[in-house]
Amino acid sequence: MFKNFFAVIFCFIAIGASAQQTSVNFEKYEQKLPVSNLRFAMVPIPAGQFKMGSLTASPKINADETPQKEITLDAFWMSATEVTRDVFDVFLKDESTSQNSDVDAITRPSPQYVDLTWGMGKESDYPANSMSQYAALMFCKWLYKQTGIFYRLPTEAEWEYASRAGATTPYYFGSDPNLLTKYAWFQKNSANKYQKVAQKLPNAWGLYDMLGNLMEWTTDHYLPGRYATIELNNPIVAPTQGVYPKV
Repeated sequence: MFKNFFAVIFCFIAIGASAQQTSVNFEKYEQKLPVSNLRFAMVPIPAGQFKMGSLTASPKINADETPQKEITLDAFWMSATEVTRDVFDVFLKDESTSQNSDVDAITRPSPQYVDLTWGMGKESDYPANSMSQYAALMFCKWLYKQTGIFYRLPTEAEWEYASRAGATTPYYFGSDPNLLTKYAWFQKNSANKYQKVAQKLPNAWGLYDMLGNLMEWTTDHYLPGRYATIELNNPIVAPTQGVYPKV
C-alpha cells in the first residue's frame, strides 16, 4: 500500500447489525445516488467467526498484530470497491450538506486548495484519496441522508474479516506471494501510483483491492496492545479511546 504517499480512502458498510435477520434481502445490491446517475455495488458479508490478527508465520509480522483471537461478527454489507472519486465528488459538491447542516460549518469538507491526486487520476473509477477520517465519516452520514440507508465505516475487525473472506492463509488467495500481482497493485506493478478500482481479481466474497492500491479508513483508532484484550464479539476501538499510530 502507498503508506508513504497518500492519505487513505475507505470502504463502508450498511445495516451492519443482524443483517440476516431483517426483512431486507441479504444479497448483493446496487445503490444509486439520488442526486446523480452514479451507482455503487454493495456485497453481503455473512455472519461468522474468524481469527483476527497475524499468523506467526506471516511475512513482516508486527508485535501489535498478535496473538490471534477468534472473533464473532454479525452480518453486514461492504462496498465491492474502494469508494471512487466521482462518487465522493458528489458529496463534496453538494451545497445542501453545508446549508442544511445542524452540526457545524465543516460538515462538508472545504474544496482542496491543491490537487491532492497529484495527476494520478480522479475521473470515473479511480479511488478517492487524501481525506481525513472525519471527512469519511461525514460522507457516510451524507449518504445516509441521501438514501435512507445507514452507511458507516467498518470496524477494523469487520474490515479484516471481509478481506480474509474465509481464508486462514497469510493472503486471502493463499500463501504464495508470487500470485500477488493477480490480486493487488503494489510497488512492483503500480508504476508508483494508484490505479482504477476492480482491475485485479476479487477475493472469495467479491471484494476488490482489499490488498494494495490505497489504504482504507475504519471506525477504530489505533490502540497499542489491542489484540491482548480485544472483545470477542463485534469489537471496536472508539475514536475517543485510541490514538493515531506513528508511521
